[in-house]
Amino acid sequence: MKHAKPLRLTALALALALAAASFSAHALFGDDDARRAILDLRQRLDTAITAQNKLVEDNEQMRRSMLDLQTQIETLRNELAQSRGIQEQASRELEDLRRRQQEAAQGMEDRLRKMESGDAPPASGMDGAEAADDASARSQAPQQASAEPDRSAAERKEYDAAFAAFRSGDYRNAQTRLARFVKKYPQSSYAPSALFWLGNAQYATRDYKEAITNFRSLLSSAPKHDKAPEALLSIANCQIELKDTRAARATLNQLVKAYPRSEAAQAGRERLTRLR
Repeated sequence: MKHAKPLRLTALALALALAAASFSAHALFGDDDARRAILDLRQRLDTAITAQNKLVEDNEQMRRSMLDLQTQIETLRNELAQSRGIQEQASRELEDLRRRQQEAAQGMEDRLRKMESGDAPPASGMDGAEAADDASARSQAPQQASAEPDRSAAERKEYDAAFAAFRSGDYRNAQTRLARFVKKYPQSSYAPSALFWLGNAQYATRDYKEAITNFRSLLSSAPKHDKAPEALLSIANCQIELKDTRAARATLNQLVKAYPRSEAAQAGRERLTRLR
């Protein structure tokens, strides 16, 4: 519509020129010459109109092409912004994963050092209060004394072999040995420790749900065991890996409430601040 008015004006001017030429031609050359002049002017007018229409079409096509190009540029800008956002999110998640892995590795190393420094079950085959209770029971039942050393030595040997597999990083083998130990000696004083390291071996192989199950078995069977606080912290770590932040907060709050003075509770408080 914007080009229609100039087109009409051009056509009118050419028509006036044609009329004027017609009269002049008629006056000077007669009918034949005037007719030829009129035809020539008409041909020129048609050519001019065609050229102008072609120019209008070309301009419209160029305008549409420019609009399409601008749309494509805007789309590319949006895609680039989304890509940058995805890349930044991936970088943050990778850094968070590295941090959690470092914390887990450090926690594992700390626990191993404690085991080496004397936190492992004593050579008698008992852990803490359970060892005292069993010693009292054995003093009241001397007739069983000859059988107990052999059983205790067998339990200790199997437990040591399973724990050695864990320490060497052979987590699959450690899981098999520790699970077999717990099944074979469910009432052993080593059973809580075996459950603890079994859960850690499963955590190392990313079997988080099974790890939670075994950590909870430790808590239900020996809530006063010295590794109970760490078991709760490990459950929270598994829940974090499973993206269950709400459950992890609840577990960490339970840890802080149940074992407020433990090292695990201190670590739990720090993690709670990061989860909020």
